[in-house]
Amino acid sequence: METGRGIVMHVMIFGCGYSGTAIAKAFAGSGIRITGTTRSADKAEQLTKEGIEAFVFDGETIDPALAEAMQTATHLVQSIAPGKSGDPLLRLAQLNLKALVPKLEWICYLSTVGVYGDHKGAWVSEQTSLHPVADRSVERVEAEDGWLRVGIRLGLPVAVLRLSGIYGPGRNAFCNLEKGTARRLIKANQVFNRIRVEDIGACARFLSDRKLGGIYNVTDDEPAPPQDVIVEAARLMGVEPPPEQAFETAELTPMARSFYGENKRVSNAKLRALGFQFRYPEYRMSLAELWSSGAWRG
Repeated sequence: METGRGIVMHVMIFGCGYSGTAIAKAFAGSGIRITGTTRSADKAEQLTKEGIEAFVFDGETIDPALAEAMQTATHLVQSIAPGKSGDPLLRLAQLNLKALVPKLEWICYLSTVGVYGDHKGAWVSEQTSLHPVADRSVERVEAEDGWLRVGIRLGLPVAVLRLSGIYGPGRNAFCNLEKGTARRLIKANQVFNRIRVEDIGACARFLSDRKLGGIYNVTDDEPAPPQDVIVEAARLMGVEPPPEQAFETAELTPMARSFYGENKRVSNAKLRALGFQFRYPEYRMSLAELWSSGAWRG
């Protein structure tokens, strides 16, 4: 497939993990070249089996083969989480991203709804002010700003996708119930937002096809209490759900407890207004499809 200037479309995904691979699948076909990076040779081999041209990238150095591939990339997806020293790709590119990726036409940065912080269960949109609580969310805000500034400087559309809790084949409540790790924690009025991984891929393709930039919440229609999702998955499996546990007295890792410190309902109205249709708009039909198709195991 050629882009508007007769250049072969080449999608390069930095951090081609769970979401990155879903994005790769959404772009696959029609002569589109797809490359992805991962941190280990084993994972690179797995990506190759998925039909993705794979490169090992440790976040510190760009080797010559990867640098050569970047020269023809037209679409860049950045999925690697920032750290204390910021976004790894922005750090390596400094102010010279155009030299590394001269044919670039569109950028996608994968962020998180964690940037909003806690809104005590209220609805939030892309216009809502950001109050990140966790260090990881503060780093995301800085990375978002960095990529949006790159877009302004280079005159390129940059789509920032704020993702809610990701699930899908191989990562879902069925898997947790089967492994015995599912927990039914009860915290009054707590809701979480979630998104099926295939809808992340479809959203990236939708925005890319329209060469759209901007900030978008990528989340389904129905923020819901996490225990309700466990109960529904158990019902579909025909097993007893785990017993209810009070959040306040449950033993949790600091990270797990921090997730429960944020409560918000994230709106996807901006994406819907553009005409994007979620294939999995709520968790009940999504779980039913995962279960009946057998895709839940991944």
